[in-house]
Amino acid sequence: MTVFLNSARPLRVSPGLALWIVAGFLFLGLFGPWLVPHDPLKQNLLAAGQGPGLVHWLGTDHLGRDTFSRLIAAANTSLVGITLVLGIALIIGIGLGTLAGYRRGWTEEAIMRVTDVGLAMPSLIIALAMIGIFGTGYWNMVIALALAWWPSFCRVSRAVVVGVMNKPHIEALRVMGASPLRIFFVHLLPTTTGSVLVYATADAGGLALSIATLSFLGLGIQPPTPEWGQMLVDSLPYLEGDPRQVILPGLALTLVVVAFNFLGEAIALNRVPRPLGRRLLARRRAEAAAWDRPPRGLVTGEKA
Repeated sequence: MTVFLNSARPLRVSPGLALWIVAGFLFLGLFGPWLVPHDPLKQNLLAAGQGPGLVHWLGTDHLGRDTFSRLIAAANTSLVGITLVLGIALIIGIGLGTLAGYRRGWTEEAIMRVTDVGLAMPSLIIALAMIGIFGTGYWNMVIALALAWWPSFCRVSRAVVVGVMNKPHIEALRVMGASPLRIFFVHLLPTTTGSVLVYATADAGGLALSIATLSFLGLGIQPPTPEWGQMLVDSLPYLEGDPRQVILPGLALTLVVVAFNFLGEAIALNRVPRPLGRRLLARRRAEAAAWDRPPRGLVTGEKA
């Protein structure tokens, strides 16, 4: 990825750190329930507000629950929510976008006008409106976020299909008598899915932040289920006396969101041609100059 400082020479930042953070988040999200040293829901008021120690590595919260265990369990909660939202949004967005790019005509107009309406409003506002209609709860939050996220995937899918439909192999398939269903499911849908998944990587960070935001507002994941946004709102009354309870879940959420954004940007930049370096450019010029030189026999007068 490229960072510009004072309009000077761009600085290349390796996405390796972001990849390690995302890998760690996925590992904790998948295997967290078996890695927690303590029950994340077990309360012990006698140990409330304890600092880091040998028993509780990151201390306890205001109810005596192990903070380290709750942070790991929250990773699992966020990963499951991100997977469900992305899965539903990708199915709706890719399906409708591919259909719009393939059928064209009034079908494309109807789908893309609805998509434009969805893209015109912030996704979090749409999610809040859906939750206001259907009520709070885990599955209502998942459905609301999926309905807010599918328009962007639909727009990208439609653009990919329009480009693929102009390729010669699609015309060849039609001439050979391939059925519309075969062209749609075998040739268009897999191509569209692979392209959209690249953009979904960057959206995972935004989804994690949206889940935490809705939980912070009391509209998403409800207590006592451990979730970073829920941990933040539970710890706010103790910010002055024990800021650790607020800093740790906030830091975990920040690292995951920033890592997903950096990783998505790195993947996008790898699909853009990079400018040639000085050494490689000099070598290419030398090779081009060698090609332009006449054969030795023509210069010296010798027979070829």
